[in-house]
Amino acid sequence: MRRIGKLGLLAGIALVSACAAPKGPETYTEADFARVAKFDAHVHANVDDPRFLEVARRDGFELLSINVDYPDFPPLAEQAKIAEAMRAVDPKYFHFATAFSMEGFGAPGWTERAERTIDAALARGAVAVKVWKNIGMVAKDAAGKRVFLDDPRFDDVMAHIEERGMPLIAHQAEPKNCWLPLDQMTTENDRSYFRAHPEYYMYLHPEEPSYEALIAARDRFVARHPGLAIDGAHMASLEWSVDELARFLDAHPNAVVDLAARMSNLQVQSNADLEKVRAFFVKYQDRILYGTDLTDSPPDPAARAQNPPATGDFPREADAVWRADWRYLATSLSQPVAAIKADAKGLGLPKPVIDKIYWKNARRFFRLKG
Repeated sequence: MRRIGKLGLLAGIALVSACAAPKGPETYTEADFARVAKFDAHVHANVDDPRFLEVARRDGFELLSINVDYPDFPPLAEQAKIAEAMRAVDPKYFHFATAFSMEGFGAPGWTERAERTIDAALARGAVAVKVWKNIGMVAKDAAGKRVFLDDPRFDDVMAHIEERGMPLIAHQAEPKNCWLPLDQMTTENDRSYFRAHPEYYMYLHPEEPSYEALIAARDRFVARHPGLAIDGAHMASLEWSVDELARFLDAHPNAVVDLAARMSNLQVQSNADLEKVRAFFVKYQDRILYGTDLTDSPPDPAARAQNPPATGDFPREADAVWRADWRYLATSLSQPVAAIKADAKGLGLPKPVIDKIYWKNARRFFRLKG
């Protein structure tokens, strides 16, 4: 029998170990969740409640609370006061984005009022400006004509935002499910939302602009302002297809997207082709921001805020959402997902990709220091 020398044996062990070692960067585990720096780039803190900040700090999250002219939320001025108060308590962990009202659009003085709103919020610490889906779906000008985001009357305000060095968060249109019958929608959360919000359920309003028309107007707007840093909220309303989202990002180098309230739409796709969705995240790792759309609003049985606390305990719900998303994005573990009535296997993204999506990209995009 041929004898193997000591050096040869060691070399053989090293070769076997190298072949057995996992390829590429390691992934995080569930146990890493709280110790990794993270940033939720899309929440709505409509209540001045220290418990939201407490659970965010405990879980390792900075927050971006976004003011929005949404009828189920408090008035914009009240949202601004709440955001400014929470930022004053903890400017390290709490940031906010402002919004301007569409009231009086097209009438003399509207542009100047919008710019004053932006400047006042910037002076108080705002890091971005939000435009909402009411542009294109609800808002009309002073003459009663529907307003779309590519309307040139926005140009001066957008130039003003760009000159101030502020990014724009743009929520345009709705999930594509909004234009489908309830029984053809791909996720339960979309089905429940549009059942509760018939005014935004476009399948019931065929006289309104189509999904394709709204997305085209948004794309023209993004192309019209190449120097403006734009965050396409809710996966730029292209949540139904990572292929379409890739085309959007390729066409608009000034744009990023956030994942807010669209994780289940991703899970439908990754259950069909996990490697395809995983490859999308790896390729566009510098262009994706983690976000949830978690909404802490005043208790009101009549309100229909998009993501009210399901348990009556908002901090606990926030923690549960954050941990479930971490399990899906950062690990390869499976978990049951009620919104798709199935289990979803995690993407197991490499640590460097997770670090960007969960923290570095938001810090860079919103130009935060320290």
